[in-house]
Amino acid sequence: MITLAPMTLDLARKVLAFEPFDEPHAGDWPHEDTFDALRMFEGGPGTFAILQDGVIVGDCGWFGPPDEDGEVEVGYGLAASARGRGLGTEAVRLLVDWVKTEGGARTVRAEVLPGNEPSLRLLARLGFEDIGERAGHRILVL
Repeated sequence: MITLAPMTLDLARKVLAFEPFDEPHAGDWPHEDTFDALRMFEGGPGTFAILQDGVIVGDCGWFGPPDEDGEVEVGYGLAASARGRGLGTEAVRLLVDWVKTEGGARTVRAEVLPGNEPSLRLLARLGFEDIGERAGHRILVL
């Protein structure tokens, strides 16, 4: 079972500082993208650890509150050991629900590198529409 747990500032700081932490996690989490995400998310509201049966297997969140049009951008990543089993789809579904109900977003955007077929398929399964390319990324909205 997948759940999203708010990322604590303490955990985010420990991960970014390469300090040990007590939370159960997959052996390959944090991964390279986690560091970039936590720097952008800064462990603030809307930043989550993705848990499978209480073990951190990934992270996700939004890049800030909705803009004047009610749009937010989301990001997500799973440890390699957790990929290919539908966990990402469920995590992004939960994240989208959160940004719409708790975050007040009307539109959710994701930007994906063109070669990242698994992520493009995940978003398509959730109903995201590919609206084109910008700055070397595919832009998908829901």
